[in-house]
Amino acid sequence: MSCWLLKKMGSSYESEGTYFEEKEVSLMEIGSGNYGCSHYKRRCKIRAPCCGDIFNCRHCHNEAKNSLETNPLDRHDIPRHEIEKVICSLCGTEQDAQQYCINCGVCMGKYYCAKCKFFDDDITKNQYHCDECGICRTGGKDNFFHCKTCGCCYSKEMKDKHRCVERAMHHNCPICFEFIFDTMKDITVLRCGHTIHLECLKEMEKHYRYTCPVCSKSLWDMSKLWSKIDQEVNQQFPIA
Repeated sequence: MSCWLLKKMGSSYESEGTYFEEKEVSLMEIGSGNYGCSHYKRRCKIRAPCCGDIFNCRHCHNEAKNSLETNPLDRHDIPRHEIEKVICSLCGTEQDAQQYCINCGVCMGKYYCAKCKFFDDDITKNQYHCDECGICRTGGKDNFFHCKTCGCCYSKEMKDKHRCVERAMHHNCPICFEFIFDTMKDITVLRCGHTIHLECLKEMEKHYRYTCPVCSKSLWDMSKLWSKIDQEVNQQFPIA
């Protein structure tokens, strides 16, 4: 075979490879950021296995099905791990949950977890799946560890430095009563080991509340403050 023909064939293979690479990138980017809801940017909707209705995400479902307008007997949360069907936002094809649409081929979420059936186009969150939590979390797997006693993922900076509380996040926030374990809001762990939404903690501070709403222990080391108060009291009311 001539060198000229080999060069032509090589050029053809390179062009074909470039074409498929560009097509894959195109399918990954088409519609990215233009679909979804206030909770997630994604290019598909989910069919709720509990009621059969279609929503942008599980949070949209839970907000709608637990609203004041909904009959109390009909209120419910979606069983998130039972989601099986999704609808492509670009072509409307209903299908089994998977990353790429079986009809138009578009990527329905740059991040996709087959275990959670979870889609998200915003990969700057550094999502990862924790098998022990059983759900996807954000922040990067290398930055977190799973505490078996607390039953949740904590920053590695807290390893061997936090007080363990059995299933610390498997309860409602003591201020707003939202379930903490799978909340989308920032959470903070108090010195006593109890957990609370960060924004709820800041709201407590505005109202001069400096004790844990669960166990009433001080949020911080208050020894210097108590000592200063004692000094002030002793100056005003000296002991004979």
